[in-house]
Amino acid sequence: MAATSDYLERITRAQVHMQELGIDLMLVTPSADLRYLIGYNAIPLERITALAISPHKAPFLVVPRLEISTASASPFGDLGWQVIGWSENDNPYDIIRNTSGFSQGRIAVDNHMWAERVLKIQKNFPNAHIELAAPIIGAIRIIKTPTELDFLREAAAAIDRVHAQVPDLLRIGRTEEEVGRDISELILEEGHAHVDFVIVASGPNGASPHHELSSRVINAGDPVVVDIGGTMPSGYCSDCTRTYSMGDPGAEFIQRYKVLQRAQELSTDAVHNGAISHSIDAAGRNELAKNDLAQYFIHRTGHGIGLETHEEPYIGENNETIIENSMVFSIEPGFYIEGVHGARIEDIVICTPDGPEALNHQTRDLVIIEI
Repeated sequence: MAATSDYLERITRAQVHMQELGIDLMLVTPSADLRYLIGYNAIPLERITALAISPHKAPFLVVPRLEISTASASPFGDLGWQVIGWSENDNPYDIIRNTSGFSQGRIAVDNHMWAERVLKIQKNFPNAHIELAAPIIGAIRIIKTPTELDFLREAAAAIDRVHAQVPDLLRIGRTEEEVGRDISELILEEGHAHVDFVIVASGPNGASPHHELSSRVINAGDPVVVDIGGTMPSGYCSDCTRTYSMGDPGAEFIQRYKVLQRAQELSTDAVHNGAISHSIDAAGRNELAKNDLAQYFIHRTGHGIGLETHEEPYIGENNETIIENSMVFSIEPGFYIEGVHGARIEDIVICTPDGPEALNHQTRDLVIIEI
């Protein structure tokens, strides 16, 4: 969890962005954005919880009365700002209006706010223009602080320790579900607070990038794509993919994998301050194209990671985001040949003044398991 000073700085930066953009009020409900700004991991309930930020006034937090003690015990309670409880007979939007002094103008709402909430804001503030808060909050979250970078390094090391044990779990005759259950246990044992996802895609199932665990039995010669991640006690996420093989997968797969490995290296090497997202994507995609594999690369090269597994910046063909130092994202090209096999290599990478820093250190070679 961040320090109180970090949350103060984030709120201040949000207020500065609001002034620059001409936003009069920002409302943030339970989400990663709320956790990021004030450290309060609020439960989404039918009763609204909302952080209200104005450019020139102290923020305040509106919560259901039964949540006052929980909210006050969160890092927000250390910031010295007001926590306002509302009861069943209150209109929380009236409280927001009266406390903020806002009646008309521009309201920014967090991107994941429930539609029900947005419609109620629209009803209660009929003279307001409602827009997304991404240009405010996203501009802050996309650049990680030194503390956040350390949290992400810790998360990457934890998932690396899990991948180091995966070869011991992959055996002919076991099902994807059986292997997946063991991996889930390891994710928790290696320090994660909870498991976010486990993909074990064997043989032709490897051609589905988001394959769900199945009862398919792992066979000799199968390539096996293992994509796993979880959330650490810090709230920061891990995500790493490696590809394994149950014995010899055949010359064709081995050759394709070598091309993929080179593509992943090229996209990683293309990471630097000032790079454009699509240029990082193109570095690997062009290598795949030279070897007739680009048609089988069916997703973007990467996604940002932090308090969410997928967040800004996104690394894709048409993305114009300019990469800056301390941005963190995955580099994960793959190929997926339906009905045959697939492969993916994924690392989390930091853009640093000295170039890319890959946080995952397990071998990127095809791991061939003796059978």
